Amino acid sequence: MSHWEEKYRARAIPWDRGATSPALLGWLQDGELQSGRVLIPGCGHGHEALELARRGFTVTALDIAPTALAHLATELQAAGVDAERVCADALVWRPELPFDAIYEQTCLCALDPDHWAAYEQQLFAWLRPGGRLFALFMQTDKPGGPPYHCALPDMRTLFPASRWRWQDSAPGQVGHPNAGLHELATVLTRLG
Repeated sequence: MSHWEEKYRARAIPWDRGATSPALLGWLQDGELQSGRVLIPGCGHGHEALELARRGFTVTALDIAPTALAHLATELQAAGVDAERVCADALVWRPELPFDAIYEQTCLCALDPDHWAAYEQQLFAWLRPGGRLFALFMQTDKPGGPPYHCALPDMRTLFPASRWRWQDSAPGQVGHPNAGLHELATVLTRLG
């Protein structure tokens, strides 16, 4: 059993807001995220997957923990909507078709930084050219993890200008349910 499956079974999931992230709601309200095929890696209980499915998006929710995906299935059924649910390791999973957008909130910061380059390659491969990565970079301001600190200079190195176009505006700050943590919200566009 994976570490993450154990956490969901024990309900030891302090990162779960219990609702859709305000960053996603803001992007939807501003029209930044438009209809299309959206992937949510490390979806957890899938609050964002449920919100997007309700709004008519074609959603794929990816997680390594079956218990998290089972919870999402129950929520989707209760709401009368659907989303594809995939139980797989984000570092090896391959979709049949690329996505228009990816909502990245909790997967990157849960991975050991030794795996970040491989994960960036996955994100790039998962998106169609011109596709958009809606990213929330965790700010812990401390060593170790998970969650791991995703310092903005490190993120700019991980997502280089040769492969990704960053927004001109500074990332927005989003509060997090874990005391003392916050996320930096930005949108990157896949080049090439």
